[in-house]
Amino acid sequence: MELKITSYNSFFKMKGILNKANLSVFENEFTNIFDKLDKLTISIENIEWMDKQGVEALAALHNESIIKNKELSIIGMGCKELYEHFRTDMSTKITAETAA
Repeated sequence: MELKITSYNSFFKMKGILNKANLSVFENEFTNIFDKLDKLTISIENIEWMDKQGVEALAALHNESIIKNKELSIIGMGCKELYEHFRTDMSTKITAETAA
């Protein structure tokens, strides 16, 4: 299945599969997005699956939002791989901060 992205103002819906083969669709939509918007919401409710590159692309967008002091919300129960990535990343950060 391909990846489809629709938007209305600063709300984006993604549908399908986000993987290495269609990463260019994601990149075309979100490259330099924070130069245009201060706040961005992405629904992943209809993402059936994403591979490592898809997870990394969303994580990179998240990092960009932090660096540029912009607001990013990722909503929906669409993809457990993404939640596992952020849960693991946050657990690592909390452990490192607690140890310091």
